[in-house]
Amino acid sequence: MKIKIHRGTHQIGGCVTEYEYNGWHLFVDYGEELPGGPKSGDLLVEGLTHGDISKSALLITHYHGDHIGCITKLPKELPIYMGKVGRDIQMELSDHLKLVDGVHQEMLDRLQTVKTFEPGKPFHWGDMEIMPVTVDHSAFDAYAFKIGIEGLSVFHTGDFRTHGFRSSKLPDVIKKFIGEVDYVVCEATNVARPDAANLPEHDLQMEYQELFTKNKGNVVYVSSTNIDRLFGLYHAARYAGRLFIIDEYQKRMMDKVAARDSIWGKSKLYKFKDVFKPIELSVKNGEFWMTDKFKGLLEDKGYVLIARSNPRFDKFIANIPGDKQMYLSMWNGYVDKSKAAYNEKLAKSLGEGFLYKHTSGHCDMNSLREVFRLLHPKAIIPIHTDNPESFAKLFSDEWPIVVLSDGEGISPVSSRIADSLYPMVICGRTKRCLGYFKRKEDALSILSHIVFHPDKQAKYEIWDEEDFSSKKLASGLLSELQKKSE
Repeated sequence: MKIKIHRGTHQIGGCVTEYEYNGWHLFVDYGEELPGGPKSGDLLVEGLTHGDISKSALLITHYHGDHIGCITKLPKELPIYMGKVGRDIQMELSDHLKLVDGVHQEMLDRLQTVKTFEPGKPFHWGDMEIMPVTVDHSAFDAYAFKIGIEGLSVFHTGDFRTHGFRSSKLPDVIKKFIGEVDYVVCEATNVARPDAANLPEHDLQMEYQELFTKNKGNVVYVSSTNIDRLFGLYHAARYAGRLFIIDEYQKRMMDKVAARDSIWGKSKLYKFKDVFKPIELSVKNGEFWMTDKFKGLLEDKGYVLIARSNPRFDKFIANIPGDKQMYLSMWNGYVDKSKAAYNEKLAKSLGEGFLYKHTSGHCDMNSLREVFRLLHPKAIIPIHTDNPESFAKLFSDEWPIVVLSDGEGISPVSSRIADSLYPMVICGRTKRCLGYFKRKEDALSILSHIVFHPDKQAKYEIWDEEDFSSKKLASGLLSELQKKSE
């Protein structure tokens, strides 16, 4: 199997990973590059963007733009797979924005042909088996994948976290559906973000509940596709005794999950209480309509309004009587003038004195280590990061880390193939086998990208396994080998 990272080894947005076996190609994600980050432009990838795609398919981990945003540029004949609820949410988003941006009409058309999979139910592409499992992320219905052939498996994490509402089930999911794997291709977003908020989502809800109880007028700016946060805010408002106010679009988003036919509709988190329904804003002549009776209700009961930065919301908020506490429940880079993602409209809508109450959609590094210990990989490949070197420094005390550049990859073979080579890295009494390879060049290639105990003199060996015996083909200092490879 060939594992190649076409993009994402040194940037967070726009990752594209390829798994190839026996001429069948499986790609994971094809999204937009983030503003302010490195820009490689449109990729030219044989079997994905052009050429023979008869044995190619694309998996989408979730609906965030940096993972799905460029699928409209791909050949229409290319099969694309993603989760059903995630697809429905993206369709709702694109339908909402299609008149603002024509790209969303193209996205809506493309999504009509997207096939869906179910969590915990494997399917095949050629000889590769794909096991999709749900993970907790700020995008709902996000997935990780176990991709394998007989005797070789890879866990592709996608974006995930361990501090969300549904994160506690991840260890059981790994044990039941994934098990131990040979390699992990892992998101490493927060390795260079020590200030990233990793407060448990439940604790964040409790903080909001306390603030909503204290303040009668509450306006929260949050992404309409952050479904967990929307429901957390709903329950915080409910327990604080405040009206929960949303517009028609936000209500449709929440209904995608709360619907009875959704697997998530069974959870208490994603249910509206009959005695506490969200209040849906009315629209008259293109503006939100507020009667004197509704104004009186807001003054009497207090409220939590879920807002977006646009003139219609700005005008409605200005007409609400009384004091208002504004909150930002998104990445604070959107209101930081030093960031490329700075949103002047959002900053203006928030004004001065807003409270920043947010938690990251990505895993913290301590929790990531615990996940790796469940998977027992031979080596880990970091992607979705702008600092793979820091990732390697952090985790290479326990696992060999494969630090690649865009366009590079590794080519392991099944452990059941006879006459294979297996490279090893050694530090003191610690030995790690990096997998099995058919050619010496492939064994040397992975060794040339390995970081393992960089503060010590790690060694390497390459062994030839033949006729039930092994012989050493090469050995030496890992640092010396890597100098020769530069």
